Amino acid sequence: MQIDENLIAYLEELSCLQLSADEKQRLAGDLQDILGSMARLGQVNTDGVPERSHPFDVVNAFRDDDVQPSLDRALILRNAPQQDGEMFIAPQTV
Repeated sequence: MQIDENLIAYLEELSCLQLSADEKQRLAGDLQDILGSMARLGQVNTDGVPERSHPFDVVNAFRDDDVQPSLDRALILRNAPQQDGEMFIAPQTV
């Protein structure tokens, strides 16, 4: 893929940025380097390498859920500045 002024202008518009001429020139070089690196990765021989979503042989690392007693709700709610008997009442943040 060729990095040209049209592509840089398109990316500038998509990202809602205003780049100087020097920044555009540097970005074009950086993008060309990135695409070159990706092309080299495509040349790596991966025959016989199994596909993986993770580089390690990790099996289910989650623990089993064990039901355990919780703290007493009434005891916890006694410390709340505002509560309705079942939960804390906090100011809306959004």
